Amino acid sequence: MSGNDTPGTESDVTRYDLGLLFTDGLPEHDEQNGYRGTVAARAAGISYRQLDYWARTELVQPTIRGAAGSGSQRLYGFRDILVLKLVKRLLDTGISLQQIRTAVNQLRESGVSDLAQTTLMSDGASVYLCTSDDEVIDLVSRGQGVFGIAVGKVLREVESSLVELDATAAADPSDELAARRASRAS
Repeated sequence: MSGNDTPGTESDVTRYDLGLLFTDGLPEHDEQNGYRGTVAARAAGISYRQLDYWARTELVQPTIRGAAGSGSQRLYGFRDILVLKLVKRLLDTGISLQQIRTAVNQLRESGVSDLAQTTLMSDGASVYLCTSDDEVIDLVSRGQGVFGIAVGKVLREVESSLVELDATAAADPSDELAARRASRAS
């Protein structure tokens, strides 16, 4: 949320309607700029096939531009890539896709006030959103928390990946469509 926004404003409603999970400390939603699917998949550490499946099954859909038929390209925002990376981390720990879907929906509904201080905790079956140290301690003391994912750390990893990928993409277009466009231009 920018400094001018107050809770409950039209800007908050618009962000929720767009399906944005995280709004604090990140750039405003930009209708024009986003990351192509190949870049989003690489930054999140997943295959393009996973990315496509998750978009088609509405687990994580691109907020900049969805697919609109054959030949169209999805464009993912930074927040989308962050969620993709979090989903991947949860899958890597053995959480079922059904539980992850539930957790993603809970995140959408709850709205997170301070992303850097958020931790996703799990007992191997369920995922819990903890926004304070007290919540983490309470969960662990009840014997429910087995592992946690610090969202702020994942956010910094995604930023680093995107900076790296942007630098290499400028030097060497790696997807087929970009390569065809480059060959036509020369």
